[in-house]
Amino acid sequence: MLWESVRLALLAIRRNALRSFLTVLGVVIGVAAVIAMVTVGQGSSEQVSANVESLGSNVLILRPGRRMMGPGTRESAPAFDLRDVEALRELAAVDTAAPVSSSAQTVVFGNTNVSTTVIGTDDAYLTVSNHPVVRGRAFTDTEERAGSAVCIIGETVRQALFGNTDPTGEVIRLKTISCRVVGLLKAKGASSFGRDQDDTILVPIRMLQRRITGNRDVSSISLALRSGVSSERGIRDIEALMRERRKIAIGEEDNFSVTDMKEISSMLTGINDVLTGLLSSVAAVSLLVGGIGIMNIMLVSVTERTREIGIRLAVGAQARQVLTQFLVEAVVLSVLGGVIGILLGLGLAAVASQVMSIPFAPDPLVVLMAFAFSAVVGVIFGYFPARAAARLDPIEALRHL
Repeated sequence: MLWESVRLALLAIRRNALRSFLTVLGVVIGVAAVIAMVTVGQGSSEQVSANVESLGSNVLILRPGRRMMGPGTRESAPAFDLRDVEALRELAAVDTAAPVSSSAQTVVFGNTNVSTTVIGTDDAYLTVSNHPVVRGRAFTDTEERAGSAVCIIGETVRQALFGNTDPTGEVIRLKTISCRVVGLLKAKGASSFGRDQDDTILVPIRMLQRRITGNRDVSSISLALRSGVSSERGIRDIEALMRERRKIAIGEEDNFSVTDMKEISSMLTGINDVLTGLLSSVAAVSLLVGGIGIMNIMLVSVTERTREIGIRLAVGAQARQVLTQFLVEAVVLSVLGGVIGILLGLGLAAVASQVMSIPFAPDPLVVLMAFAFSAVVGVIFGYFPARAAARLDPIEALRHL
């Protein structure tokens, strides 16, 4: 009986193909939107976690000034210097510390020039940021102490200046400084904030200070804690040392801040999850609209097929059989819309993942829930038209013949 109802439902859908397509369009859009939103949201969360993990475990960022309200807002304070970096390296909780100072510069090679970020640092930066050299070498101790005009370039800079050729040994120009390329950084792609991590040039920090910025400032210090040391202990020890070095009296507020990258990851993931949930909720409304569309079309179908219903009832069909036929037809429409919506949603999510350079992370549970919800929509909104068909009076229905 059930298979016969399914066969009749498919026959009715095929007989009115355009109307059936318009009926399921709302369900298709709703299911596709929910799946696409959730999949892209989960991919974004995974990308955030991967970017933070790529920095290594227990990574802290020390910056001058207290963080104020608003993104990127910071109270002004004296910058650090290289003596602060050396003092931090002596802490028992710290594995290594890397000074960081940056300057936006135009780099020139031959007839080609490109704007990029020049970062002054030392070899410790490669370890703390988990950004290894894949071709050439890192800076030597002699080059770091002397502030030699040598550099390590990122993949984006390499492509802009050298294409796919080996850049090591070539000489580029920063301002009026001829700088020899000694290494190429491993490609990392975009960060969680959309910054291209490969659009950079590393130089010895003393070279940047003496020949580009003209000061001894260190704008931030990246620190990697020793294995087994908790972030809480590391932050506590760093704050105690910096308060002492910066001569901050008891009761005075710190004029620096320590950021735990794990906290940044948790915050970004939480914000991303909330936004994904809100967008998915809005998209789910389309499913309700699609369900109402199914109910409307089924009610029209009952009116159009009054003669058919009357004949079936007159020749002995029971009311529950008529109800089953129309209910199955509504469920088949919604399930069909659900299947199409799942395929469309996964396809859109895959395209978005490629465009946004994030992982494609479909959740089987979400796909299953979207499919089940589409079936439930068919049952709920298909029941009322089916009941109306089953309650038709055969005598009144046959008058339409």
